[in-house]
Amino acid sequence: MSPESEADTPGESALPGTLPEALRAELVAFRRDLHMHPELGNQEFRTTAAIKERLERAGLKPRVLPIGTGLVCDIGTGTDSGQWSGGPRMLALRADIDALPIPDTKSECAYRSRVPDRAHACGHDVHTTAVLGAGLVLAALHEQGLLPRPVRLVFQPAEEVLPGGAADAIEGGALDGVRRILAVHCDPRVDAGRIGLRVGPITSACDRLEIALDGPGGHTARPHLTTDLVTAAARVVTDVPPLVARRVDSRSGLALTWGRVESGHAPNVIPQHAELAGTVRCLDLDSWRQAPDLVVGAIDEIANLYRAKSEITYVRGVPPVVNEVTSTELLQAAMVARRGTDAVEGTEQSLGGEDFSWYLEHVPGAMARLGVRPPGERTVRDLHQGDFDVDENAITVGVEMFTAAALIDAVQ
Repeated sequence: MSPESEADTPGESALPGTLPEALRAELVAFRRDLHMHPELGNQEFRTTAAIKERLERAGLKPRVLPIGTGLVCDIGTGTDSGQWSGGPRMLALRADIDALPIPDTKSECAYRSRVPDRAHACGHDVHTTAVLGAGLVLAALHEQGLLPRPVRLVFQPAEEVLPGGAADAIEGGALDGVRRILAVHCDPRVDAGRIGLRVGPITSACDRLEIALDGPGGHTARPHLTTDLVTAAARVVTDVPPLVARRVDSRSGLALTWGRVESGHAPNVIPQHAELAGTVRCLDLDSWRQAPDLVVGAIDEIANLYRAKSEITYVRGVPPVVNEVTSTELLQAAMVARRGTDAVEGTEQSLGGEDFSWYLEHVPGAMARLGVRPPGERTVRDLHQGDFDVDENAITVGVEMFTAAALIDAVQ
């Protein structure tokens, strides 16, 4: 993707903080370096070191989180001493830095992943680069006396690892002194140069489910003398999702989807063990809170019908990201200032999960969908796919939106 592609017509704002061409090229190179060297959650040592080095080169004082990966960096009067809670309550900009355990399948791409079975297939390299770039621009504004209020950069590890690295970042002090937090997530359905916004839930709750079914096996000629685990597992797969869906308000969007079913090794042997795994997603916060009891109860009911013993591991994930009104309006105002009113579009609530929601349990905030599709291209390189890539002009858009948001927030 060309870093020189044009995205949209800029707005008429006279706000400072646009991205110099030299820094823009540097950020594209930085993103490509991250893309070539993806690291999984809580293993992002190289990524953390690269971010830290660049911030320190700009005269900033980033602090690595106590868990050893991820970092926090304050910019502005009263925060140069490194005291996170010092100075006036500030705006935070959050990025997630981890990659996915899938192969990069892009062909003829100079910056494809060099790590086997690892890829930045969700755009976290773009999120990271946008927040880094915003930090460098804001640091320059601060040196010129043009940053009225401090800003915090939060580079969070392990977003892809339930229940998410946000909890570790919060425990490490990432929200101390913060009054509001903003973030973006790449969206391959939105053209580069645009963002998608909505007030209220923009993502869904996401939990993980693992089930072990056990019982005496035997010969397929005599299933009546066994616990027919293959049939039991099949009935759990087919019967539990609609059963759960009928026990909550249909508007909650509670959905159980299976990703793994394993049982047996021979065609004439009824096995003694079966395993199932999947995810539980929910649009509504109240229904999400009921989900564990509903799902476990439904599984037990079906398993008992087939005399199968069930062992259920229900891993609580993340609640929905619920965009707060004022924070959403701030992102919109920032985007309009940089790119004009046509650069903002409405967006639907996604069934994807995002641990940015944990920050919003503590402070107001909002997440925007950052367009990364090359304008005019109709093919969608979807998230969590090995061929995922972006129009790198999205980096400039993210940087300039974040810097505008920091400046506008400072005068509100």
